[in-house]
Amino acid sequence: MPEGDTVLRSARRLDAALAGRVLRRSDLRWPTLAGADLSGQVVVEVVARGKHLLVRTDAGASLHSHLRMDGSWHVQRTAPEDERRSGASRVRPLRGGAPDGVRAVLVTDEWTAVGHRLGMLDLVPTAEEDQLVGHLGPDLLADGWDAGGAQDAAAAVLAGGDREVGWALLDQRLVAGIGTFWMSEALFLRGTSPWTPVRDVRDVPGLLARTRRMMRAAADARDPVQTTTGDARPGRNRYVHARSGLPCLRCGTTVRVAPIGSGPTARSAFSCPTCQPGPRPTDDGRPQAPLGHDRRGGTAPRRRGTSPRA
Repeated sequence: MPEGDTVLRSARRLDAALAGRVLRRSDLRWPTLAGADLSGQVVVEVVARGKHLLVRTDAGASLHSHLRMDGSWHVQRTAPEDERRSGASRVRPLRGGAPDGVRAVLVTDEWTAVGHRLGMLDLVPTAEEDQLVGHLGPDLLADGWDAGGAQDAAAAVLAGGDREVGWALLDQRLVAGIGTFWMSEALFLRGTSPWTPVRDVRDVPGLLARTRRMMRAAADARDPVQTTTGDARPGRNRYVHARSGLPCLRCGTTVRVAPIGSGPTARSAFSCPTCQPGPRPTDDGRPQAPLGHDRRGGTAPRRRGTSPRA
């Protein structure tokens, strides 16, 4: 699932393409939005809120999307006007995606934004965005984080007491933006088992601050590959995440993976038993291949559309 840094990169790319431009056409391929039309509206801005994206227009409307597991937004050049008039213009095929995966198309004179395999798509008045994102905790990547978000998020996480720290970091109601990649890697770098009770974690504000620094660096990097090792090569870009059954890149111990949390919202947490002392995972130590796992210990960067210069 794309995490906060990836969503922020998408928001920046969409904002560069759409902000200040008139939407000449919109096509929202979503059952509840079949009759919605944003044509003629000017995009004011595109912003990220944790793992959520909001396209705001001058008509006071907000198009909200969530990428879930496989979603993405692509930006491509808009077809020439003569093609649009003739009806010959079509959204160009997306690399690795079938045409029926397109869920939203926003067209300006210069750029076209295509939402592919989106997990959520809603259209609400901008004044009512809280109906969709009001439950989220402070956004870890927000520009105003240091002004108060850090204190609020740390207090919310610490209130968990007996709760596993890995699960607390993934709870978007406490702090928005962290997913399994950054949770697993941040706790590895702190030498803390994901199953450690929050009450036993030293310096939660420091943990959040370091996670923020890494995620901001990833969002600002030219290379879209997430890395915590400084090496962007597949299989070398992370210490433990998606490396079940493979050696820890620091000590060589076999990386373990097990569920964290409970019920249908449980997620996978990766850890090194040697580098992260503390409560042990519940797996039996045999290699597993949970969602997002790569036998090389890394995932190839997802290709994106052409980026506008702005």
